[in-house]
Amino acid sequence: MQTEFPFVLPRGYVDEDGNIHRDGVMRLSTAYDEIAPMKDSRVQNNPGYLAIILLARVIVRLGELEQINPKIIEGLFAGDMAYLQDFYRRINENGHTRIAVVCPQCSKEFEVETAPVGES
Repeated sequence: MQTEFPFVLPRGYVDEDGNIHRDGVMRLSTAYDEIAPMKDSRVQNNPGYLAIILLARVIVRLGELEQINPKIIEGLFAGDMAYLQDFYRRINENGHTRIAVVCPQCSKEFEVETAPVGES
């Protein structure tokens, strides 16, 4: 069973030295990953902060960064944040990064593996 999934951010996280970090790995979420942030005062004061805490818990690598924390997630561009939230949903609901599609000509249904953004 695959538990870690690579991704490439559309824009990338820019660190304090100006380095851009785009390649990363996200692991599947556990029940505790989804429950633990509810105790965090930042989430209690602002439920929108839940996504930041959750992503900081499940992203195991982002470029050359040694540790992922909420401050790094806060520093992402909005497009990268949206990408990661969608990626999280897909891998945790489906257990993979494939999406179901229908051929527009023959109407046959099949799955395709999605390439990380920025890759072909």
